[in-house]
Amino acid sequence: MRLLVTGGTGFVGSNLLRQALAAGHEVMSLSRRPATPTRGLHAVAASIDAPPWDRISGFQPEVLIHTAWEATPGVYLESLENRNWVNWSEALIEGSLQRGVRRFVLLGTCIEYPIIGQPLPETLAPTPVSLYARSKDELHRRLTRRLVGTDTALVWARLFYPYGPGEHPSRLCSSLVRRLRSGERITLKTPHSTKDYIHVDDVGRALLTLASQGASQTVNIGTGVGTTVLELAQRIAGLVGRPDLVGWDDPPAPDPLHHVVADASRLRSMGWSPQVELEEGLRGLIRTMD
Repeated sequence: MRLLVTGGTGFVGSNLLRQALAAGHEVMSLSRRPATPTRGLHAVAASIDAPPWDRISGFQPEVLIHTAWEATPGVYLESLENRNWVNWSEALIEGSLQRGVRRFVLLGTCIEYPIIGQPLPETLAPTPVSLYARSKDELHRRLTRRLVGTDTALVWARLFYPYGPGEHPSRLCSSLVRRLRSGERITLKTPHSTKDYIHVDDVGRALLTLASQGASQTVNIGTGVGTTVLELAQRIAGLVGRPDLVGWDDPPAPDPLHHVVADASRLRSMGWSPQVELEEGLRGLIRTMD
């Protein structure tokens, strides 16, 4: 496949590039800073609000995988930039349609869903609360209206909780590793909060699966396995040799996102399954932080 990937130097995008190239695909990467030159990779430094259409036309992509968005921890949920990303993304898809692209894979978010205390199926109607989730949902709705009745495939990939090498240092797993290694005592405010942590390698494989099989649908990218924040912290603490540093509030603080776990049966029906167990993935992350 000829893949056009946005956010090619980001956490998810860079991993996707590596896997796509290893699988023999030809890839054009769009990112604000250019990806490292590699055989089969067309690395373009460009902003999504001003795509290099001449170069895209020359590349003739078959599939657009759109991973770029504002994702800085502590910022992204209510950033006003989310509004811009809706408009930029819509314009990107429109321009790509005009240049013959007929398959799109876009990253949504698991927090578009209502929280129901059990695995979340794609059939649930979205009830987004944060500006980030509302913006993702609005883009999905706009594109669905635009493409209805056409021969274009739109795959809306709702991503759960990715972790692994290359993640922002303030993301939960990396933050816990760094703080525990420094000898800081950790007091968890929501120890029973349950999330679906998926290794970034498995995310990349899922996106390639969707790019090749992508009929128009919403698909969860998650493992289907829930892990509490306490379990996660205790595993990391054990791996870095500081199990004595993990404590928690009792009673815990309220948590509106208390159980965010995927029903991953739709993705699994396409032949995908997670390959990186949590313990293995955490060990690998820790090694990259040595």
